[in-house]
Amino acid sequence: MKKKDILRILFVFAIIMSASFVNYVSAQVAPNLGTAGRFAVLAGSTVTNKGSSVVTGDVGVSPGTSITGFAPSGPGVVVGTIRVNDEVAIQGQTDALAAFNFLASQACTRTLTGTDLGGLTLTPGVFCFADSAQLTGILTLDGLNLANPVFIFKIGTTLTTASASSIVLRNGATGCNVFFQVGSSATLGANTQFTGNILARESITLTTGADINAGRALALNAAVTLDTNDISNAECRLTTAAGVSVSGRVLSSRGRGVSNAVVHLTDQKGQIQTARTNRSGFYAFKDVTAGETYIFNVYAKRYQFSTQIINLTADLAELDFIAQ
Repeated sequence: MKKKDILRILFVFAIIMSASFVNYVSAQVAPNLGTAGRFAVLAGSTVTNKGSSVVTGDVGVSPGTSITGFAPSGPGVVVGTIRVNDEVAIQGQTDALAAFNFLASQACTRTLTGTDLGGLTLTPGVFCFADSAQLTGILTLDGLNLANPVFIFKIGTTLTTASASSIVLRNGATGCNVFFQVGSSATLGANTQFTGNILARESITLTTGADINAGRALALNAAVTLDTNDISNAECRLTTAAGVSVSGRVLSSRGRGVSNAVVHLTDQKGQIQTARTNRSGFYAFKDVTAGETYIFNVYAKRYQFSTQIINLTADLAELDFIAQ
């Protein structure tokens, strides 16, 4: 075989592997938090605060009935609504449990049992720990500039961070799409700068000065304990309002617009919305509910297209489909 032919084969192989990698890392699915998404802190038994914590988002408890340490009787501040075993808190726990189980069902893309998260740089995926997980130092999450990259951490027992640990986001990664599914309890060490959503089967403890940015502390059965912490889900709530749009173009393998192609948008309930491309291959969906995961398929004569799975958190443009 000539050298040129070998190089050509290697080049084509590299392109195929690159495309497969992009499809692989972009296929992670985030859960629909439902009513739980409005809470920055939600506990099963009690929420207890000491110190000047500031929580942006609702604070709730259910089926427990005790929330202490917030104004007017305590030093903490809630920029939101305090909900004690009311209908919203009850529904929040129901939706949190559904999200917890959904995360648990996701297939692992990488097993990290026994590996400290500190010092790692991870791209979108599902990362599994058979038992406990530890973060000492800095964990970097690289979104690879993908549309809505998702990071899921499935932890068999406990999640613990050392003092002054942190999570750093790069290249389009957002805390709203980072999820820690914890089999028992989570403890954030002093002055930890945490990012993302913790869903713990039992308790969540934030020690002095530990913060959660663009995320939530959701404990299904036990307590959430705070001590001079900042927790905010504001960024995520602002991007989960209804009425966002999705648009893009359907193209042939030569980059030409495919007219009259049918684009299907399927939600988590199996309901389908349909759009057709114009003469230049452009399509658009309007007033799509954000905060949910959608499956996009394209149907056109003489062409085949890969399925795309997107967790939609804001307006999304240039969601293009190129024929295989």
